[in-house]
Amino acid sequence: MDLGKRPLWGYLRSWLWTIPAASIVTAVLVTLAVATSPWAPSGPWQTRLYRLWARTVLAIFGARVRVTGAGRLAPGRSYVIVSNHLSLADTPAMLHAMPVPFRFLAKRELLGVPFIGWYLRRAGHLTVDRRSVRSSIESLNEAARLIREHSLSVLIFPEGGRSRDGSLRPFREGAAWLAIASGAEAVPAAILGTDRILPAGDSCILSGDVEVRIGEPVSPAGLALRDRAAFTRLLEQRVRCLLAGADTPPQSTSARS
Repeated sequence: MDLGKRPLWGYLRSWLWTIPAASIVTAVLVTLAVATSPWAPSGPWQTRLYRLWARTVLAIFGARVRVTGAGRLAPGRSYVIVSNHLSLADTPAMLHAMPVPFRFLAKRELLGVPFIGWYLRRAGHLTVDRRSVRSSIESLNEAARLIREHSLSVLIFPEGGRSRDGSLRPFREGAAWLAIASGAEAVPAAILGTDRILPAGDSCILSGDVEVRIGEPVSPAGLALRDRAAFTRLLEQRVRCLLAGADTPPQSTSARS
């Protein structure tokens, strides 16, 4: 189906049912998460809430999610999860698919958005200040410290935004920086199908199949921050391979320049 030609009935269903229902579920569960955060700021309770939100929103969208490679991630380990970004539906898809709890690395401006910002702040998600290079570096170093000291996993979309044509855009270096600075393994992941459900810049939500492919974790051991450009290229290549249906490139690529 041409993503530029969405059916009229899809818009009507989205405006009259899907968007209002998903918004109500989001408001209720985020309010519950924020209200209970003084007693349970993180841990199993918050994990159950966000997984419940993800499952419910995906059901409202009519999204059927298939996950491959989940067994590659070990409970209790910390990871920097690196994924392509196609749609707003990527968020519930990843929350549903990932076998380990994780935090988001989000732009700091989202902290001022009602409901979303409240939840990000109270649930301890990580943010990056993109107002200047210095601010971004300070934010990434602080996020790396939190990952290291609290054994956190974090999800980052290193393209810097949603792809409007489905192609993978060049990765920014934030994910590589986090992995190297924290020592956490980087996990390449690929999302397929969410752009059919909800394309970037559109409000027509259609049901469909989604696949999340989880690749082999990549260790940053032995790397320094000066190697982050090469490590970024390696992670981008791994995600491209997953999108193409292969786990790893035919020949391993060094993360060093």
